[in-house]
Amino acid sequence: MIFVIASITLKPGLREQFVDKARTAIIAPTRQEPGCIFYDLTRSTTDDNLAVFVERWESREALATHLDSAHMQEWRTISNPMIAGRVVEIVHPAEVETL
Repeated sequence: MIFVIASITLKPGLREQFVDKARTAIIAPTRQEPGCIFYDLTRSTTDDNLAVFVERWESREALATHLDSAHMQEWRTISNPMIAGRVVEIVHPAEVETL
């Protein structure tokens, strides 16, 4: 089992638009994927330009399949214009891998 913490820095004023689009474009279909145990998006209470995906996957392979999925490709197209930066950390049982 692995965990993923994806911290997304948004361009100013786009947080609500990002969250609204994420609900249907990426969160709903990802929760249906084999190997997805938990997938959600949180908003910072102190930074209006920060959103964090918190994920739990059965394996690194399940995550790799997710990253190559059609809805993930579509999500990148939708979300990239709203994103100023991102840090994705993959927490393995023995290490933290940073993408």
